[in-house]
Amino acid sequence: MTGSVAEITVDGRRLSVCDGARSLLDVLRQAGFVSVKDGCSPQGQCGCCTVLVDGSPRVSCVTPARRVAGRSVTTVDGLQPGLRDRLVEAFSAAGASQCGFCTPGIVCRLAGVAGHGGDLTDPVIVERALAAHLCRCTGWRTIIDAAASAASGAMPPRTGSSPRDLDAAGRRAHIEGGVAQRVGPGVVAGSGGFAEDTAPLDALVAVPDGDGWAVAETLAAAKAQAGKVQGRRSTIGLRYPLEVPAGDWVATLRTTWVEPAYLETDASWCLPGGEPASPLANGGAFGGKVGSDVAAVARRLADRYGRAVRVVLSREDVVRRGPKRPPLAGGVRADGSGELSVVATPGVVGAIARVAPGLVVTEVVVPGPATSSALRAAGWAEAAALVSAVDGRHEHLAPGGGRAGAEVSGDGSLRVWVAAGDPLDEVVLRSYCLGAAHMALGMVTSEGLAVDEAGEIHDLTIRSFGILPASATPPVHVEIEPSSGPPVNGSDAVFAAVAAAVWRAAGFAPEWPTGPVPSGPVAGGRVPAGPVPTGG
Repeated sequence: MTGSVAEITVDGRRLSVCDGARSLLDVLRQAGFVSVKDGCSPQGQCGCCTVLVDGSPRVSCVTPARRVAGRSVTTVDGLQPGLRDRLVEAFSAAGASQCGFCTPGIVCRLAGVAGHGGDLTDPVIVERALAAHLCRCTGWRTIIDAAASAASGAMPPRTGSSPRDLDAAGRRAHIEGGVAQRVGPGVVAGSGGFAEDTAPLDALVAVPDGDGWAVAETLAAAKAQAGKVQGRRSTIGLRYPLEVPAGDWVATLRTTWVEPAYLETDASWCLPGGEPASPLANGGAFGGKVGSDVAAVARRLADRYGRAVRVVLSREDVVRRGPKRPPLAGGVRADGSGELSVVATPGVVGAIARVAPGLVVTEVVVPGPATSSALRAAGWAEAAALVSAVDGRHEHLAPGGGRAGAEVSGDGSLRVWVAAGDPLDEVVLRSYCLGAAHMALGMVTSEGLAVDEAGEIHDLTIRSFGILPASATPPVHVEIEPSSGPPVNGSDAVFAAVAAAVWRAAGFAPEWPTGPVPSGPVAGGRVPAGPVPTGG
């Protein structure tokens, strides 16, 4: 249908689409409907681009515009005000949104479920709806709470002072996420100020082409010029690049590469002679964008072309170019001493030494993707878990000062307690702790990235990383220690504590991911006596 005209009604506005073969997502964003987000296009796997088509949820990145000709498309902005406002307010009140990138699509999905008679107070129905989505920040449980609250008309109970201080909430989000972040209903609806959303609609678009950057008038043209090929999920298994050092160890651990899997892909834009938009806009990406070059590239290309240029990475680009958690392998003795090999990563040795001084750490250069110690608790959380196998500790102190503990109950649920100084806003602090618990649970049990012996990444779809869906995420109960002391980051300590607790519940399996942790009686706090010999 290239060259023909498709008429679409979006939030009551009529659009004429000249190329009906283009994706609905591309059409919507080019027309200025920026609440519809692109987290994986055209993989159709993250749900961030979900809209309603004649009231039914549809992933717009894999929907050709011609398929919805003559039909009504609704974004989060065009939902019926009553239901939309209840959902958005409930998400904000429950801490069910942090950066706000994935939530517009989730809100649309839940509105579609409710519009077809689905009971949003039923967690099974909500979990089933969330199967089409990924959220890396919140750990799912707050979303389920928010859906029930919106459907029942009873907002979640708020802790602390009332009315809620959103400035204090933003300060807590900054402490936990590492960058400035707004908190409030507008963020839930996708107005967090992401670079891709604020770029001029007539800006040139640049994407990686292997040797440099392909620049064109539209994203579709830039991708075509770059010869972009759709990514695939690997058929090869996970590989552990490091061997456990030889020795008689009480416990050993090996890990592989882990993708941080933030939902908003790297993007920036710049005017000639101007300052580029930050790729961190309203979220820290768990440290994954600290070294991103897209802002510098946007400035350079804008000056070269004399026009606004926006630089956009696809999901495949992020996987290939972005940093991963460094793999490691080590063993520990009964006295807490031991040896640890880790893929060479600036800063990782010092981070490990602060929490596990008894480990002798050796950096090893291996073929593979870039790694970073800026990622959430990278290296030191794994080292702390290894040492906890022999000292039985349930509490962990993060280098930033936060303290947290965790236990896995017999029914598989998680109990977490955290001390982070003055909470400032318990809703935000709890949300970040739930997100950290979800990420740590996935790192230990399900997450990994297939990388071959030459160092090439084979897992290029967002569903290949092993992120736990809502239906596989157990209840997590967070207890916040009251304090009037200086606020410090608490979610990193929660991440380490949950990783150690889940590994303990998995019987100290020697490799991560371990696979699902069986429910039932939880083992004691440390490994049984007796060395585990390794090496020759």
